[in-house]
Amino acid sequence: MVEIKEISCLPNYAIPPGETLRETLGTLGMTQAELSERTGRPKKTINEIITGKTAITAETALQLERVLGISASFWNNLERNYRETLARLREEKKFEEEKDWIKRFPIATLTKMEWIPKEDSLSKTLRAILNFFGVAGIEEWKTFWENPEAAYRNSKAYQTNHYAVAAWLRKGEIEASKIETRPYNLRSFKEALKDIRSLTTERPEIFEPEMKKLCAAGGVAVAFIPELPGAHVYGATRWPKPTRALIQMSLRGKTDDHLWFTFFHEAGHIVRHGKDDVFIEASDEDYQGGIRKQKEEEADQFSQDLLIPQNEYKAFLNDRQFGLSVIRTFAQKLGIAPGVVVGRLQHDKVIPFNQANSLKKRLRFANF
Repeated sequence: MVEIKEISCLPNYAIPPGETLRETLGTLGMTQAELSERTGRPKKTINEIITGKTAITAETALQLERVLGISASFWNNLERNYRETLARLREEKKFEEEKDWIKRFPIATLTKMEWIPKEDSLSKTLRAILNFFGVAGIEEWKTFWENPEAAYRNSKAYQTNHYAVAAWLRKGEIEASKIETRPYNLRSFKEALKDIRSLTTERPEIFEPEMKKLCAAGGVAVAFIPELPGAHVYGATRWPKPTRALIQMSLRGKTDDHLWFTFFHEAGHIVRHGKDDVFIEASDEDYQGGIRKQKEEEADQFSQDLLIPQNEYKAFLNDRQFGLSVIRTFAQKLGIAPGVVVGRLQHDKVIPFNQANSLKKRLRFANF
C-alpha cells in the first residue's frame, strides 16, 4: 500500500485531487488505461479527474480505495478541500473588488472594541464583518441591513453613517441573545416600567442590572451598547421574535435626563406600536404621510407623561419658580431624578439650556 499523507486546504492556491492521483499512478507504475480497467470507470472520466475537469464522487473514491489501497475518506476529503479552496479563492477575488464597501464601516473602532478581530488584509476584514453580521455576502448584507426593522432616534444635527448604525444594531442583537426573557406580556411590562421609573435616582451600577431584570420579566431584553463614530444613535427598539422585544441604548448625551427620556421613548414604541413598524427620526419629507412622525411624537409623549405626569407638570409650571431647591423638591415629590425635571424644562424652553445643569448626573458605565 502506498503511504500518502492527507493534504490540508491551502489558502493561496488550490491543488486538484487529480494531481495526487497522477503522482500515485506514477509511484505504482500504473497507467490511466489500467486504472480505468481496474475501476470500471471510462478512460475519459479518469483523464478528466486527473486534469481537474471532473470531481471525484463518493462512488469513485470507493473504487480508488479498492484498486490503490488508499482510503475512500482520503479521496473524499481531498475533493472536498479542493472545492472549498476554489470557493474561498473566488470569494477572495470578489472581496478584493469590494474594498470601497468595507471602508464604509468604522473598522478601527470595531476592532478596538473587539467586536471583530483585527486582520492583516481588507479581504479578511470583510469576511470578519460578514461573520459579525451573520450573512453570507455583501448582497445578502444589503438585503438584510439596508432597511433594518428597528425604531431608532438619531441626532438631526449630524449626518448618520448607516453602516455604523447597522453595526451598532447588530451588536445589540448579539448581546440581547444572551439575555433570558419571559414571553412578552403587556401588563407585566407596564408594571416593570413603573418600578423602573423609581430607579432614575440610582447610580448606573444599581439601576442597570435592575432595569434589565424587570424588563426581562415582561418579555423585553435591554442592552447597553457603546456608540460608534458616525452613528449618533440614542436608542433602538425592535422585535427579534414575536414574543420578545429589544430596547437597545447608547450613552449618547451622557446625562441622566437624556438616558431616561430615551429609554421610556423606546418603551413607548413597544407599548403603543406594532411589532413590524420601522421608525427612523429624519426630516419631514422622509416620513410616509406623517405616520412615522406621528408615532415618534406618540413615543415622546409616552416618555414625558410617564416620567412627569401632565397634571403635576402643569401645576409646577404655574409656580413660575425654577430655582435649584424648587426643582429638587418637585423631583423628590415625583420620586424621580432632578436632572430629568431639568431636561424637561430645558426641552420645553421654560429655562435656558445653561441653567440648572448641576442637577444633571453625568453617566459612565464601568464596562464602556
